[in-house]
Amino acid sequence: MPVIHFLNLQKEDVEVVVMLVKEVEDTLELVPRRGLVVWVYSLKQLKNLRRFGYVHHVSKKMKYVVLYVDDIDVDQKVEKLEKQFFVRSVEKSMRPDINMDFDNRLGNKEVIEAEPLEFEEQKTEIRLAEFVE
Repeated sequence: MPVIHFLNLQKEDVEVVVMLVKEVEDTLELVPRRGLVVWVYSLKQLKNLRRFGYVHHVSKKMKYVVLYVDDIDVDQKVEKLEKQFFVRSVEKSMRPDINMDFDNRLGNKEVIEAEPLEFEEQKTEIRLAEFVE
């Protein structure tokens, strides 16, 4: 893509820039991401962690970093992170694996009646401690 200086823009150049922006907007797609919790020994190497993914949160007190990486590269990134000398452990987020479809569970009487909960009744006695001198 040619470099365009905004001071010397001509009308034709503006049209080309608008066309390029529209092409980029058409090709943008959402990429599935996954969170990683990286437990570290020291936060001095925080800049090194930035090359693995997007740093979302850093806890100085508990010494962990929350990274977001592309879901396609998760296993490779975890292996590379675990090889780093300053990393204690790496945990994957399980949120993408959880079924978040609650249509059949909420407000459906048939589902609630089909799965009754069982409780055991236990006899418990409460006695006050006797006064001992």
